[in-house]
Amino acid sequence: MSFGWYVNRLRNMSPGEVAHRIVEKSRKLSSKDRHEGWGRFAQEGDDIPRIPGLSEAVLQASPAVREALDRTCAALLDGRFSALGVDWPKRSADALFPVDIWRLDPVSGQSWPGGDAYCFDISYRHETRLGDVKYVWEFNRLQFLQPLAAKLALDDDADARRAIEAAIESWHRAHPPFRGLVWNSGIELALRAISLVVASSICGSHLSPDTIRRLREILAAHAFWLKRFPSRFSSANNHLIAEAAGEYLIGIAMPSLTGAEAMAAKARKILETEIEKQILPDGVPAEQSPTYGAFSIEFALLAALAARQLDDPFGPVFEARLLAFADWLAAISCDGTAPAICDDDEGRVIAMCELEPRYPASIANAAMAFLGTPSPVAASEPHLRDAIFGEAAQAEPTAPIGETTFPDGGYSVLDGHRFKLVMDHGPLGYLSIAAHGHADALSILLAIDGARVLVDPGTYLYHSGGAWRDWFRSTRAHNTLTIGGADQSIMSGAFNWSHKANTRLIEASDTALLAEHDGYAKRLGATHRRQVRVTKDGLRIEDEVSGKPQPVELVFQFAPGLDIRTEGVTATVSKDDTPIAVFTLPDPNFEITTGKDSFDGGWVSPSFGIKVAAPRLSWRGRSDHPLVTEIRLVQRPGSRA
Repeated sequence: MSFGWYVNRLRNMSPGEVAHRIVEKSRKLSSKDRHEGWGRFAQEGDDIPRIPGLSEAVLQASPAVREALDRTCAALLDGRFSALGVDWPKRSADALFPVDIWRLDPVSGQSWPGGDAYCFDISYRHETRLGDVKYVWEFNRLQFLQPLAAKLALDDDADARRAIEAAIESWHRAHPPFRGLVWNSGIELALRAISLVVASSICGSHLSPDTIRRLREILAAHAFWLKRFPSRFSSANNHLIAEAAGEYLIGIAMPSLTGAEAMAAKARKILETEIEKQILPDGVPAEQSPTYGAFSIEFALLAALAARQLDDPFGPVFEARLLAFADWLAAISCDGTAPAICDDDEGRVIAMCELEPRYPASIANAAMAFLGTPSPVAASEPHLRDAIFGEAAQAEPTAPIGETTFPDGGYSVLDGHRFKLVMDHGPLGYLSIAAHGHADALSILLAIDGARVLVDPGTYLYHSGGAWRDWFRSTRAHNTLTIGGADQSIMSGAFNWSHKANTRLIEASDTALLAEHDGYAKRLGATHRRQVRVTKDGLRIEDEVSGKPQPVELVFQFAPGLDIRTEGVTATVSKDDTPIAVFTLPDPNFEITTGKDSFDGGWVSPSFGIKVAAPRLSWRGRSDHPLVTEIRLVQRPGSRA
């Protein structure tokens, strides 16, 4: 691991965190030659780990969910698996889980260290030869067991049973505690443990005693390691929620496990506390990302479902946060699809092993079904979680609401008859390193007549992204203003920032938003202030920079599939050869790029590991006067602006 990485992390650590990291490092060293071998985690008895009520719920799956399960399981049983934009090598149906499949990076074709290496001796953050650790972790989450378990429970499918038992036997053989890449991240242990608990809860009575024995040993080892190495301080974001959910669900699913009751009680307290911290009172996730917010809620929602089955429900604050998240998501979404704000690595808790473009909507709807409340969010694709949590009724659509501000998270929405504009005036991210934040202060998103026009560029890649990781987080990739070519906030690693812009909302009304940020104040002596105002035929954006005149770049990243034609100071935006809007810029000094090879943009990442070309408008000039951009909505028969 690089010396610079340590230096940058230390800069964001409090004295308490430094002390914690020293103790943690000592524990990692002392654990290297101890606690190993499955014999240490052998469990007396043969009880099936089970979340109450889960099996019964799945047996009531709707025809649409059953059809989706059949499609998913057909691919899995045929040896096909895809995730994060990549297809794994196809395996034969009679050898689905060879031992070396767990170490394979499907992109590089290389294998990571396995059971012969102590997990914390494997350096993965800066590894380039073997590939991106996320691909190996993804397969080892064992989430493909969940749809297979449902198929087995619903149809007593022999092929599904053989696949589940083969996967658990192979994984158990390949990963003695605590050897290999799969043991070095708490969130990965939590996700894998939850997958095993969910699968066992759904179909455990169909599995052999040997499979249940192995499964119990795996869960016991996971509980031990999760308790020993908790995420704390600057890493206590969605990882901490995941770990607490994993411990809670193991604890209630395996009550005979030594210390299970105390572990579950402590984990539950952490879950309720962290959801209150990480989903703000107005529903905005503290990490700023709709998908990471949904991910955190899904962990807690599954735990809350289990608690309800035990007649010990979570408290009213948890329910209030669920309602608030659904309202925020409905406000910023377009046809149920959330914008790609900040990071998204496509993490799921209940999984179907298929691309899920409306994941946040699915979680909001699951939460509303759990609460027995109509959902303000549009329905999403059929999914296993619909059977587990229920399917929410759809709330009656409301008329355009003018302006809505979410003051805790820092978003405002102007909703007109034909347009929806979202403005970001929130913090960079959560905790001292803001791991999943993007330098997007005062960025705007715009939909016209239900079609996305101005979009967030998304995430693309994490560990293997290199310069592309930096580009997709940069200010220049977003719909805002850059001064002197510099980012508003300063990156100091792939998941770290050394300087964070502070943003302030000044005015919000049904016709105008005004906000500013200080990201350039110390370095360049400048503050960026942006006003968005509703006009009779569209919108007016005015960007003003305080201090001496400086070179600036004003960017508008358009959605894929749009066509931009320029003439003089105007750029006409069309979809399917039909004009949607006309942008009028301060002067003709702008260009349109689409899929440019260099890091000047024209790229949008619709899902992890995928980037597609999309038009990017870049105006360059100086900040010696306010910069005004007019957006005129092209009139259509029967429409009004």
